[in-house]
Amino acid sequence: MGRFCRCGAGGLKPLVILGCTGSIGSQALEVAASLDLPVVGLAAGSVSERFIGVADQYPEAALAVASATESIPARLGSRVAIGPEAVAELAGITGTTVLNAIVGAAGLRSSVEALEAGNRLALANKESLVAGGPVVMGAIQGSAELIPVDSEHAAIWQLTIDSGDSVRRIILTASGGPFRQLDSLDSVTVDDALTHPTWDMGPRITIDSATLMNKAFEVIEAHFLFGIDFEDIDVVVHPQSIVHSMVEFTDGTIEAVLGPPDMKVPIRQAITWPERVDPQPATWSPAGTTLDFEEPNRALFPGLDLGYQAGRAGGTAPAVLNAADEVAVSAFLDGRIGFSEITEVVSEALDRFDHRSISTVEDVVEADTEARQTASEVIQTRSA
Repeated sequence: MGRFCRCGAGGLKPLVILGCTGSIGSQALEVAASLDLPVVGLAAGSVSERFIGVADQYPEAALAVASATESIPARLGSRVAIGPEAVAELAGITGTTVLNAIVGAAGLRSSVEALEAGNRLALANKESLVAGGPVVMGAIQGSAELIPVDSEHAAIWQLTIDSGDSVRRIILTASGGPFRQLDSLDSVTVDDALTHPTWDMGPRITIDSATLMNKAFEVIEAHFLFGIDFEDIDVVVHPQSIVHSMVEFTDGTIEAVLGPPDMKVPIRQAITWPERVDPQPATWSPAGTTLDFEEPNRALFPGLDLGYQAGRAGGTAPAVLNAADEVAVSAFLDGRIGFSEITEVVSEALDRFDHRSISTVEDVVEADTEARQTASEVIQTRSA
């Protein structure tokens, strides 16, 4: 198993938060405040009241907004740089920990920029690895570090960081979403799908959790992060979301990381490692807790197997998987397709695409753009 994070000793580094107005970014700001940690860079997709409020809270931080069409309030003035390149430049501020919580494949360039600058990348943008895994992993050189912020991968990382070659199997846990006990998904509404039983997340990841596509992405992430074959990555449904993931070692031992659903834990871990810092008293006890595990219903949720198929195919396939899903989820949220059609659109886009290898950010961006067009054409055909 390859080591992907070389964690050094020393004090905490200043923080750059990309996607500072979203769920993960907002929680990262809370963690930074609890640690009295300087925040030197803030980026968001657009100018909102939330972004303006955060910018006012950190008057010394450099600011970037991805959208090139934004109107910048006068009081923020020259502090704000505009465009995707400006966001990536923040990630390249040397001597920082960069928390990448950008939604979508747009986060890839920032992930690579952070690593090429020798920074620690606290990665919450799963699309970086799903769409451009070989590119991201190839950027980890010198002092660069990558620590995953997904609760599942953060758990595996803790369990395997000093494991050498003793890992036999990774077991990713999935909540199963709100529909795991249904026989049919035909009547699922947008409101139904946006109601997650255990986690509080943004719209896209909540829908992806409901289709199990999010777990498909995490399978691909685990392959790259931990250098493990897809045949050695399993998924089990665990509705309580207490066991964040498990690892089976070559001696037959299975170890797990347990705790209540709280994204501040992996965020704090990625920022403070190798120290374990928790300013809050313990509030959870396993006493009285019931843990259930079951096999995922692959017939009802075909997105999981699409992830394995795309991951094994490699090249542009994972990028197409991600881009087509993002387009399909947006169409579902807009009422243009039904819930069960999300994975159907993704599957058809994968079949239509002329797949090829990738080696640069530009390769991934090109595949992402083409895949979005392909998925849009699939949806248009279905609506005709």
